[in-house]
Amino acid sequence: MKIGIVGTGSIGSILAEKLSQAGHYIKVTNTRAMPELEKIAASLGATAATIQDVVKDVDAIIFSMPFNAYKDLPKDLLKEVPQEVVVMDTSNYYPFRDGEIAELEQMSESEYISGILNRPLVKVFNNILEYTLKHKGKAAGADDRIAISIAGDNQEHKKVVAQLVDLTGFDTVDAGSLAESWRQQPGTPAYCTELNEAELIQALANAEKGTAPAIRDRIMDRLRSKGSWPAYEEILAGNRELQIGKK
Repeated sequence: MKIGIVGTGSIGSILAEKLSQAGHYIKVTNTRAMPELEKIAASLGATAATIQDVVKDVDAIIFSMPFNAYKDLPKDLLKEVPQEVVVMDTSNYYPFRDGEIAELEQMSESEYISGILNRPLVKVFNNILEYTLKHKGKAAGADDRIAISIAGDNQEHKKVVAQLVDLTGFDTVDAGSLAESWRQQPGTPAYCTELNEAELIQALANAEKGTAPAIRDRIMDRLRSKGSWPAYEEILAGNRELQIGKK
């Protein structure tokens, strides 16, 4: 496949490298000047592209950006992109960073992003820690393989996304429609808690929409209060304790 990735932060860069190693042609873009972007792309086994070119002549597009950066994308960026191209969103909303967005009281985060992009999309790779994505993938069929949930309204597109998730070393659980993607947002049992397929299915079912934002903010307040950013193990333990009551 030909895949364009918008954003080379922690998740976007890992996906670019893994999918390139799996044999896909990857184009990446970010907000850096082209000489620096070219160096980043080369280190990931990808090709550097402008924001306009990264979405051209591809089979799939992955948006992996801070939530508040979507509003700065060029208007009608995807206007000429064929409808069969699979569009994915990996972002998460954090009010302390992104500001208060009133619309998110009425819709899921990815429905909001879908409106900005004016395009149907699939929510994926948002509920996995950077360390987990980079180091904890396993071959298909392996015991206790970690699962990732995906949400969207196009079943064929979700099949393509599931294939890409498998290539990165993880199982897939269908979390339903894009409107149901709140079940894998920050503060829910499915968010960055490293669950296998059966556990993730249950976690999605256990999600409580009204309590998730408070849990999300409590976790972030705890992390930000520390003198330095905690290690992966501490972050995972905190997520599991507050989101699923499991240490």
